Parts: sequence; C-alpha cells; structure tokens
Amino acid sequence: MASFLLSRASRSAAASTAVRHLLRSSSAASSYVALSHATTTTTSNPNPNRTSYPLLHQFAQFSREIPNPSNYYSSHGISTLSGSKNDGGEKKPDNGDVSASSKSEQSWIDAYLPRQVRPYARLARLDKPIGTWLLAWPCMWSISLAALPGHLPDFKMMGLFGCGALLLRGAGCTVNDLIDRDIDTKVERTRLRPVANGLLTPFQGVCFLGVQLLLGLGILLQLNNYSRILGASSLLLVFSYPLMKRITFWVRVLSSFLGVVYLMTILLQPQAYLGLTFNWGALLGWSAVKGVLDPAVVLPLYASGVFWTLVYDTIYAHQDKEDDLKVGVKSTALRFGESTKEWISGFGIACISSLALSGFNAGIGWPFYAFLAGASGHLAWQICTVDLSSRVDCNRKYVCGS
Repeated sequence: MASFLLSRASRSAAASTAVRHLLRSSSAASSYVALSHATTTTTSNPNPNRTSYPLLHQFAQFSREIPNPSNYYSSHGISTLSGSKNDGGEKKPDNGDVSASSKSEQSWIDAYLPRQVRPYARLARLDKPIGTWLLAWPCMWSISLAALPGHLPDFKMMGLFGCGALLLRGAGCTVNDLIDRDIDTKVERTRLRPVANGLLTPFQGVCFLGVQLLLGLGILLQLNNYSRILGASSLLLVFSYPLMKRITFWVRVLSSFLGVVYLMTILLQPQAYLGLTFNWGALLGWSAVKGVLDPAVVLPLYASGVFWTLVYDTIYAHQDKEDDLKVGVKSTALRFGESTKEWISGFGIACISSLALSGFNAGIGWPFYAFLAGASGHLAWQICTVDLSSRVDCNRKYVCGS
C-alpha cells in the first residue's frame, strides 16, 4: 500500500511539472504569435505561395524537450507499478523481482566462467565445496594416522586425494542429478539444477560424467595396485546411492523375513548409504600409504565417518522433509521424526567413540584426544542447538558441522 501511494505521489509530481512547462510554453507561444503577426504585417513574404510557420517549429522543439513521465520515473529510480495483474486478478512480479531472485542464486561461476561452461560447473557443484570437504576429510584422517610416529603426513598424497575428492564428488552429483531429474523438478531446493531445468540434456550429463571418471582414473593410477582395486570398488556405491531413495521400502519388506527389519531400515536409508560412500577414503587413504589395510585402525575410523554422516545428513534432510513426503523419497528425517535429536545424539556418541578407538589402536598420543574433546564439544553444540523446523538453521548447522 505504501509503495502504491508513493508511486501515485511521484506520478502527480511529475505531471504537475509537465503542466508547469506546458503553461510556460503557452504564454511564450502567445507572445510569439503576437510578435509573429506584427512582423508579418510589416514584412513582405518573398514566396507568396509558401507560408512560413516558425511558431510550429518552436512548439515542436519544445514538445521534444518536455520530460516523458515514464522516463522521468525510470531516471529517478521510481517504479510506476508495484506489479501487473493477469486476467484472473493475480499479481505478477516485476522484472526487477525476477532479476533479484536470479541474483540471489549467482556465485563466482557466473562472474568468472564462460556461459557455456557454467551448467557443467553447477552440475559438479563447484560453487558448493562443502560436499568436497566432507568427502576429503576421512581421506586426510586416514593419511594422517598412517604417517610414521614423529613425522608429518604425506602432503603429496593429501593433494592427490584432495583432487580425487573434487572429481569423485562431481561425478557423484552428476549421477545423482541424472537419475533424480524427475524428482528434482518437484523439490524447491533442487528444481534449478542444470539437468532438471533443461540447461543440460541427459546425454550431455553422461558425457560430462565420462570426462570426470577419466580424470579420476588418472589419479587412481598413481596409487599402488591394492589401492587401485579398492578405489575402483567404491564406484559401486557412488552409482547406486541415488537408488536408495527409491528402493529402501522394498529392502525393508524383504529384510523383515530375516528378522532384522529395523536394523536394515536404518542402514539402508539414503543418509546411511551416503555415509558408506563418502567415507570410503578412510580405507583408501591408509592403503595408499601402507599398501595394505589394518582393520583395527581403519574399520573404527570408517565407522566413525559413517556415524558422523548420519548426524549431518539427517540435519540436512530436514530441509526437504515436506517435499520428500510429496514425492515419496525416504530419509532418516522422516523415519526418526520427532525423535531425531535422540537418534543423532546416539550417532554422535558412536562417532566420537569409534574415532577414539581408532586413535588408540594406531598408538596416537594425548594431543589427539585433546582435539577430539574439542570436536566432541562442537558436535554436541550442533545437535543441541539445531532447529529442525527451520530450513535456514538446518543448513547453517550442516555447514558448521562440516
């Protein structure tokens, strides 16, 4: 209402300005007519067949100088309409509103990358590095634990695994978007993804996936043979993860015949399956340094990563729980419901306990446990303070936890 009154007042002011210009021009024109008439009575016309009308030229020049109200509004940053209405009386947003909403989605990709490359960068989530960090952390933990006592970890190996995490995360996002393109269009947070909104075709997505896998293969070939096989086996988890959103219910039905229905329900939820996928680096990092796995160290480390993923990804899933209900996607956010904080508290305790066990079996000194205590405090704060009914707070805690 206030914007409407402001626009009306602005139009009135501009109109009054135009009227004043017109009145001044009218008086000038009348004077000019008198002068012109006096002149024509005393001066002969050299061409009697052609009459000169200087007044019309003067008036036309003045009319071009009168400010256009719409241009006046635009030059002063005043909107003449707060919104247009369609035939049904519904209000449509201005173009400015559309541009404002698009600007809110912009990132460094729009500022620095060519237009043809932007959809592929968004498909790989290059503008959202949180997932890459979550995939890289277990690798860094494992490489650090595998270092010789009193020595720094292998930074070259960390660099390789960092690049591998970036490529594998991008490949996983590409697979996810290709399989979930029918679901993404129905979810508010994902409807603008490149494949879902038509910026990229599925064929282009598959070609981009092939490029990422080839680059990842180049990194994998720099590791020892044991690690090559172990790393390649992770692709089974990467490609099957998006399907867990659809087949979890049927796995639950089948597992009931074995008497382990509830355990299988938890382990095969998308968040748990993501934990199995994202933390494969806990196994691969150790084998890349040592050439073989030490189950006493890497299995508790792997388990701690899976429990940690269940914490942060359950919080993350609460952003989409309304949309998940509509499209039939399974998640721990829907499974746990009002008991979510109790569940993720248990997962947090299991995460810290498994990490402590891994450090103990690796013979790590007391500084490890001091930092672990700090991580425990941060995890407890994250779980206790998260507002699971707020999408904004869930996303904030998810980012803080990573």
